[in-house]
Amino acid sequence: MAPNEIFAKMTQESASQILSFLFEKEKALYKATVEALAKQRNLRPVFIERKPRTERFEWMKAALGRAASGAIAAHLLQVWLIGAHSKLLCDFLDGLGIEHDENGTVETLPPAPEKEKLLPVVDQLLQNYPAETVAIYFHAFQALDDEGGWNTLGELLESDPRLRLGAAA
Repeated sequence: MAPNEIFAKMTQESASQILSFLFEKEKALYKATVEALAKQRNLRPVFIERKPRTERFEWMKAALGRAASGAIAAHLLQVWLIGAHSKLLCDFLDGLGIEHDENGTVETLPPAPEKEKLLPVVDQLLQNYPAETVAIYFHAFQALDDEGGWNTLGELLESDPRLRLGAAA
């Protein structure tokens, strides 16, 4: 699933959480995102900025769900996951015994873990974090890896209903 597809399939509530985080903590990135999305639709950014926040976030989610916004969506997901959910990232990597920095990022991703090792870590994350946040992380993990992610995680995303975007919440 491409980053823009992640935005297209997530709930509006999750998209609003991401956009609120950016609005509050990453103002320059938020402003650049509004400008880029407005430009794609041949609109002036002020047209978007004047909308009430709920309506603005709905518009932005729809715009980020388009294929033309793939690179923007990927960057926003990375910034949000590292900035707002580094504990989730660290818990996932710790559960699998993968070395990482304090933000939960890795220099070189090891080969895919066995499904038997992955399942208990996924179950633990789903107990400790909102299901859709975990699902967004896993889909982004797969989408943002140059090699296409881990086959074992990909199989889990296909088969586990708890990890379906839009339905996970």
